[in-house]
Amino acid sequence: MKENMEIDTHDITGHLKDIDRVTLEQVTKTEQEALWDELVRNYHYLGYQKMIGQRIKYLVRSGERVIGAISYNRPVQRVGARDTYIGWTEAKRQELLKYVVSNNRYLILPWVHVRYLASHVLALSLKQVQKDWESRFGVRPVLAETFIDISQYRGTCYKAANWIYVGETKGFGKVGKGYVYHGNQKAVYLYELDHDWRKKLDLPTPVTHSRLTPSQIRQQEERRMLLGKPDWDERILASCGLDEQAVAGLGDDLADYLQAFIGSCVNSKQADLLAVYVKGLFSDLDRKSIEPIALRYSDKTGVRNLQMFFNQGKVSQESLLHIHQAHVIELLGEADGMANVDGSDFPKKGKHSVGVARQHCGILGKTDNCQAGVFAGYSSSQGYALLDRRLYVPKKWFGEDYRKRYTQCGVPDDLTFKTKNELALDMLKDCRDHGAPFRWIGCDSAFGADREFLAGLPADCYYFADVRENQLVFPEWPEMILPEQQRGRRPRYPRPSISPVRVSSIAQDATIPWETTCLGEGSKGPIYTRTKRLRVVRTEINQGGSKCIRPVDDVWLYIREYENGRIKYSFSNAPADIAQTELDRAATMRWPIEQCFNECKSHLGMDHYESRSWNAWHLHMLLVIIAHFFTMRLRHRFKTDQPILTMPMTKCLIDASLQNSLSCIRHAIQLVQYHLKRNFVAYRSHRKTRVQNLMNQQLLLPVHLNEEKRDLNVLHKCLAL
Repeated sequence: MKENMEIDTHDITGHLKDIDRVTLEQVTKTEQEALWDELVRNYHYLGYQKMIGQRIKYLVRSGERVIGAISYNRPVQRVGARDTYIGWTEAKRQELLKYVVSNNRYLILPWVHVRYLASHVLALSLKQVQKDWESRFGVRPVLAETFIDISQYRGTCYKAANWIYVGETKGFGKVGKGYVYHGNQKAVYLYELDHDWRKKLDLPTPVTHSRLTPSQIRQQEERRMLLGKPDWDERILASCGLDEQAVAGLGDDLADYLQAFIGSCVNSKQADLLAVYVKGLFSDLDRKSIEPIALRYSDKTGVRNLQMFFNQGKVSQESLLHIHQAHVIELLGEADGMANVDGSDFPKKGKHSVGVARQHCGILGKTDNCQAGVFAGYSSSQGYALLDRRLYVPKKWFGEDYRKRYTQCGVPDDLTFKTKNELALDMLKDCRDHGAPFRWIGCDSAFGADREFLAGLPADCYYFADVRENQLVFPEWPEMILPEQQRGRRPRYPRPSISPVRVSSIAQDATIPWETTCLGEGSKGPIYTRTKRLRVVRTEINQGGSKCIRPVDDVWLYIREYENGRIKYSFSNAPADIAQTELDRAATMRWPIEQCFNECKSHLGMDHYESRSWNAWHLHMLLVIIAHFFTMRLRHRFKTDQPILTMPMTKCLIDASLQNSLSCIRHAIQLVQYHLKRNFVAYRSHRKTRVQNLMNQQLLLPVHLNEEKRDLNVLHKCLAL
């Protein structure tokens, strides 16, 4: 870029309200037009070549800084979806096409990450282009059109700016006087610059082409997704760089990964023990505890050394934890990510392990002898990981009866009793203090039913908290009035004017319709669920003398029905005007912490530990968490558009690399290739059945499913789960 065209490339982040006022500068046939051309040529995915015919170009500025570019030019001659929506004849099209403008380029510069900016700029440009077009070309446009490449974008900002989805192109492009098929289909969106445009153009209002509602737009997008038909390709592993050489180097990659943690150990011997234990977690051992790992990777004296390392080692777990969290933030961090808190219990037979007691054990579904852990996780569009862990120590452990066990297990002398919810709040605060970016906080009903827990969450976050089916809510905000005196003592405390209802009764209320929502693609095809989303008034029991139910605040009640008929209820304090898709997204970000538990217990020996001490429990859990995140890093490394490896596949490759055998590596690659293909065949079969069922339920139009070209991008997304 020329020197006089240099612009500020420092990052701009935050919300629209946080930046300087956004304005548009028309630069057509001005000195600034060269800057517009250069920016679009360098940063727009289509590049830039000279426009032919009528056109208007705008630079987008925030204060004095250039943050984007947008342009409009003459419309495309023939677009089937647009022409069908308008409903004009061929003669009318030739006469009236001049009243349509085409948004042919739109660019927000790559260092600008401002929430709601894109839709705001679109709205500004639509207001300005109508006046500028009339002033420049003598015609006042009444419609604007644009085309979205559906293989790369979803058109979110256009939908947010109230553009109307009207269909798709057929994949043909004009070459000379004819049209050539290129197969690159695009979504067609229109914007009505004038609400009376049909009347002004003397066009009839078609009965079958009314304005699409957001729900209809979402249904059409979901239908397009469902009708996509990916295919298998033998080159999928090669396409993401996974070959014998790459797998053979995974042992070195693990050593490099652990090198960042070595400084937390007091000497090289402890560093070696840490590396040995993590290696053992990735091994094929049946039990991944201290003794089997030490016997596999060292001599008999190694057992004692590893036991001492866990029980009395001076390794700085706080330092290990902060290094791990920094790695997670670097790879997965997003401003609108979600921090999750959840408990995971570990059944125990004996009575001498730290914190063990007869208490509710979630994995057994009953009260039994167990240890209870509380964990913090993180999820975003990039993946998921565990961030922290705390052991819940029951209150009776702080009594004199447990003093001996308390000392034997090495429980810190300054430890005070905290509930699981208090431990969760402490972890969330620590994660935020160490830079973890998250807008959402997710939790299950054990936390969501606790008003003190919800009140203790960061004020700038939205919670998505599960609640129990007997949770009481008010359908609307009640008046608090003193009841009339009937007999006896005069009432002293106000009571609500209407009675609260259970959330389960709202799910059963036929007057509140269910909405079918597609949450994305799963291992068995599209994930369709029935949901109800409505605003309600959260309640709590007044802690004063009345002990009556009183209103607290307005929240979203999100009700979801699973395929097996189970219904889940959640509260969210997100704003009343939040997009429904954001609530759906929050609902899907709740499950990854459960996925973390499943992967860590099934493949990394999270529940295999046999140590009794406080130090050993926390160190074991931390090393499991660190090992698990290494697999997430590899899944990101071996990908194209999306990760294709599952957790078992990743662990299989790591284990083969650690065995340092070429035959094992080749066998592991063949095994992964086999499972990828098998999973895809199963996915395609389930998907076909599910799509057909949806068609039978009239959720889809009865269209013919034609064979399509191989689409690795879709395949990768399907195999990522």
